[in-house]
Amino acid sequence: MNRTARTRTALRAARLFDGTTCTDDPLVLVADGRVTEVRHGRDAPVPDDAELVDLPGATLLPGLVDTHVHLAFDAGPDPVAALADRDEDALLTAMAAAAAEQVDAGVTTVRDLGDRGFAALRLRERGGPLPTIVAAGPPITSPGGHCHFLGGAAQGVAGVRAAVRDHAERGVDVIKVMASGGMLTEGTDVAGAQFSAAELRVVVEEAHRHGLPVTAHAHALSAVRDAVAARVDGIEHCTCFDGERVVLPPELADALVTRRIAIGSTVGLAPVAAGMRPPPLLARILPDLLLAHAALIRAGALVVAGTDAGIAPPKPHGVLPRGLGQLVELGMTPVEALRAGTATAAQVCGLGERKGRVVPGYDADLVAVAGDPAVDIGALLSPVAVLVAGEVVRRTAAVPS
Repeated sequence: MNRTARTRTALRAARLFDGTTCTDDPLVLVADGRVTEVRHGRDAPVPDDAELVDLPGATLLPGLVDTHVHLAFDAGPDPVAALADRDEDALLTAMAAAAAEQVDAGVTTVRDLGDRGFAALRLRERGGPLPTIVAAGPPITSPGGHCHFLGGAAQGVAGVRAAVRDHAERGVDVIKVMASGGMLTEGTDVAGAQFSAAELRVVVEEAHRHGLPVTAHAHALSAVRDAVAARVDGIEHCTCFDGERVVLPPELADALVTRRIAIGSTVGLAPVAAGMRPPPLLARILPDLLLAHAALIRAGALVVAGTDAGIAPPKPHGVLPRGLGQLVELGMTPVEALRAGTATAAQVCGLGERKGRVVPGYDADLVAVAGDPAVDIGALLSPVAVLVAGEVVRRTAAVPS
């Protein structure tokens, strides 16, 4: 018996969040890895050449986008030591497993902001059912500075210019610079700048000359100020720690808002074993840091969820749904948080023309979740189907066709 060849996929759900707005009763058609059409209505016809994936009661939305992950870190109790013990083959295997955990949680695009030896580029070349990887390579840091063990140390104006040029020639998508010390690297100063203002300016100038954006890791208040003055495109953590407390001066907040600098808020914590505690400094400043980020959200700053996935047990790969829930706790509405985790995050990652929306012509990276995350953001914790480039890579609910 002749049958019509199935060349498309049709996804029917109860609701659709398309990256900006919510509608009911969608039928999304997918072919060749792209969204080709979006119909509405419970009786919207399924084309004869389409295989139906029926998701009753579910909400369909763009695959989530995490703007700050580290696929090279395993989210164990000592991810730095675990990384040091892995040779290159073992590293790529572990990174592929981390990437699979991201996809399993509905995260179909990740921006990897620090690997060892440009491993994220090699992982991307291997292909397979991976999330889209936006890669920074080893972050540019000072000698002995934060994450120096990843191989990105540079010094002086000439040194940082050469480092940026090398990263660009290797094919990275973004430049990550460690403007301050960090809590993951013993001996670095969280309250101090790692580069001079002149060095940061050169990082930005050289990166922009190569068409690359710059995002700066910055815990120190002085480092945040220098990064803003250097005209970076984004700031990770944006802690504004002056050595005693978190401080967000009005003029600095105004610059962050008006210049539309992307603030990667380090949100998202998974439950951990009883007795596990954050580093003492983080525990002391975290309440004020969250208040500062809540103030930036109220002021209209460009805030996205950069989870820092991989750096510790509370930061497993795939923790972004919890991070978007935390953005709601900080003052976003559920719909605003959904935008922050899809369309806005895709724009921050330089992929706003093809990711983060469910509209014709965009990549068919999709996630369906049980319930309605526009009402209860916690529904993101219950994915029932995930598609990467139009291929179903996870399906946990019965989907009669």
